[in-house]
Amino acid sequence: MFGANRRRTPQETYAENFIRTASREQLLLITYDIGIQSCLAAESALSKHLYDETNEHLKRAQSVVRELMITLRVNKDNPVTTNLMRLYDFMYTTLVKANTTKDAGKIAEVRTMLEDLKATWEQSIVKIAEEYDETKKNEYLNNLPSVQRSGDRFSAQG
Repeated sequence: MFGANRRRTPQETYAENFIRTASREQLLLITYDIGIQSCLAAESALSKHLYDETNEHLKRAQSVVRELMITLRVNKDNPVTTNLMRLYDFMYTTLVKANTTKDAGKIAEVRTMLEDLKATWEQSIVKIAEEYDETKKNEYLNNLPSVQRSGDRFSAQG
């Protein structure tokens, strides 16, 4: 991950340790965040006519969507996973088209889908956590990004 001759900053060490110890749920939300941020960066670069930078950000967003596709456990008898795979495929294809045509609308379309899916996953994670006993619920939710406690209720922040 890092060059042999370069010392890691404390932030890099923290990030690496966080990723190595993250739960599946945390990794999923982080993956969505990376995709969303890549789309936002691509939109910004495109608005400034920085096409090489736009290309790099879109390739990263494409890689994120590919990772989501690879890690999805598709069950042909489960329409949810099948439809989610189709949605990921659509997003990937749309990002490729956005990259070749430099279409900001297509980038925004995929970013919005990623944001919506992330929010849905956050809500699902919160619902599952609320079914845990209080001790496990607090521990579980306090370790997730973007999930905030408000009184005795938890909610996903998106």
